[in-house]
Amino acid sequence: MSDPISDAKNDAAGGHGKLKQKKYERELARLHVELVKLQQWVVHKGLRVCIIFEGRDGAGKGGTIKAMTERVSPRIFRVVALPAPTEREKSQMYAQRYLPHLPAAGEIVIFDRSWYNRAGVERVLGFCTEDQAKHFLEMVPIFERVVVEDGIILLKYWLEGSCPTWI
Repeated sequence: MSDPISDAKNDAAGGHGKLKQKKYERELARLHVELVKLQQWVVHKGLRVCIIFEGRDGAGKGGTIKAMTERVSPRIFRVVALPAPTEREKSQMYAQRYLPHLPAAGEIVIFDRSWYNRAGVERVLGFCTEDQAKHFLEMVPIFERVVVEDGIILLKYWLEGSCPTWI
């Protein structure tokens, strides 16, 4: 039995697993229109949207974010890619460095990596202890519940290879 998702992907891609350039450009143009509609809706309703992109290096986070933001207002869609923490930030509560970047009414903030660095990159590279990573994993659901209960729409994506999926 064939996989309907793979079949649909291959059909759209001309059977080769990769979109043809013209089809890609048409689809991207259509999606840009939808993103502009989203932007107008967020502003009109005074919504706050936070989009997190996480994933392996080379998975397409930067390219996806660039494609999403090339036709929308940078005053509405704001991209945050924090550098390594300063010594001062290292002494603060971990989530504290992300709080100033959360969206206000009528804004969409896109994090190119986020607080999940603590459980991923920082843990693997030895920038945090196992206890700090464990504490993070215990606290992040509480932190995100507070963010969502305050009215922020939180969307999280994990990209691996060329296939974006929900976290």
